[in-house]
Amino acid sequence: MRGRRGSSQVFADPEAYWRGQGLRLICGVDEAGRGPLAGPVVAAAVIMPAAPALSGLKDSKRLPGETRESLDAEIRTRALAFAVTEVGAREIERLGILAASLKAMAQAVKALEVLPEMVLVDGNQPLPLDYPQQPVVKGDDRCPAIAAASILAKVHRDRRMAAYHRVYPQYNFASHKGYATPEHLEALECWGPCLIHRRTFRGVREWLAVEDAKEI
Repeated sequence: MRGRRGSSQVFADPEAYWRGQGLRLICGVDEAGRGPLAGPVVAAAVIMPAAPALSGLKDSKRLPGETRESLDAEIRTRALAFAVTEVGAREIERLGILAASLKAMAQAVKALEVLPEMVLVDGNQPLPLDYPQQPVVKGDDRCPAIAAASILAKVHRDRRMAAYHRVYPQYNFASHKGYATPEHLEALECWGPCLIHRRTFRGVREWLAVEDAKEI
């Protein structure tokens, strides 16, 4: 099975395919927070039982917040194993957001208390892991396990940004979660970046250049 690492095979329903091959411990992994200007990128890995599938599982970004919260609790109750990990702003700056996202997802898989037989990764990039794995483009719409991981990652990150809001209320992170909304950009113009802002991201790095110019 390890020879299938990074397989480019495409199946309409990859999770059903691998279950049909006799695999039971199929892990879905996804991340949340690649695009924001602030906060960590969060990854989740989930191994769900084969059946019955949870109703309403799909890409977390297309679910109302209350539905995500409800599904998050149910996934945590029913999962055979799950793990959630973060990579923070300084490491995102050092690695770049793609490498940081892959690292967060790899860490989530390694943090599982159960060794997966197959890892289904949302996207088109394999993880830096010597595990049997398959990247799945639009996996959060095609694989229940990846959809479950996307929900855990999104809910965890939203809660983290709500916690940061209490530390830095002037940015209103609880509302926009660090994305480059007009409100967030206006707060940056007023206050400049804080410690959780990603200094290499457009929208933040311009303000650091201004501060550097003031010191010359």
